[in-house]
Amino acid sequence: MTTATQPAPKPAAAPPAPLLAVRNLKTYFPVRSGLLQRVTDHVRAVDDVSFDIAPGETLGLVGESGCGKTTVGRTLLRLVPHTSGEVVFEGRDVFTLRGDALKQMRRHMQIIFQDPAGSLNPRMRIAAIVGEPLIVHGLVTDKAQLRHEVENLLVRCGMPKQAADRYPHEFSGGQRQRIGIARALALQPKFIVCDEPTSALDVSIQAQIINLLTDLQSEFGLSYLFISHDMAVIQHVCRNIAVMYKGKIVERGTREQIIENPQHKYTQSLLSAVPEPDPRSEKKRVVFDGGAM
Repeated sequence: MTTATQPAPKPAAAPPAPLLAVRNLKTYFPVRSGLLQRVTDHVRAVDDVSFDIAPGETLGLVGESGCGKTTVGRTLLRLVPHTSGEVVFEGRDVFTLRGDALKQMRRHMQIIFQDPAGSLNPRMRIAAIVGEPLIVHGLVTDKAQLRHEVENLLVRCGMPKQAADRYPHEFSGGQRQRIGIARALALQPKFIVCDEPTSALDVSIQAQIINLLTDLQSEFGLSYLFISHDMAVIQHVCRNIAVMYKGKIVERGTREQIIENPQHKYTQSLLSAVPEPDPRSEKKRVVFDGGAM
């Protein structure tokens, strides 16, 4: 009697290559003093930060104001010069790109700024603000096509077509942020840095903007680096979370790992500060005194 041989198990599929890989990123700012303004020290805004973001993924970067979150996002996009480290986007080192290669990279990496009012030129109409990236990158051939693209972007982000002829001061904070999102979306990027996109908005408007960003991610397969100091927002939006303190990532993991079983006391402190919706529920506050990292 013969026994049938069992087929060999198939090897597990390798995880997809990250869209963005950050390795040992450092961004230091010089401190100058004395009559000759010599460099006497450095502010270590970003100090040896590493993480990956997969295609279609949202990584939440959370921490208190001044911890270096925004500097991370701006350094990735080369809006701030880095000190050392490596940022690889689609297999290419971002910091080595020059000329046309850098311009091409900028098409695929965009940013939504924290302040929707300050990020829009008050002297430009919305049509010019949203359409400027299309003109710079040569993606439109005439005014009619430009107008059509701008109107489609505005409508997709919840704004009327007529908004194209108005100025930023004529809109509310939430509407301005929708315009900022439309501008970031204009070049059909693959990766967007969302730099506290809801922190300047009312709570009811925050939910609308978050839902819009979620819908756009599903529709276009976008990857986000979502920066925030609000742990409640982060846990609602992000599948993976990195906690930042004084320029360093002190804890990183999935949403379930970070929320249900935080290991670092700073993470525990952030979670304990999230308001409890039930007024009868008592929540023990964890205070982090800035001790060992």
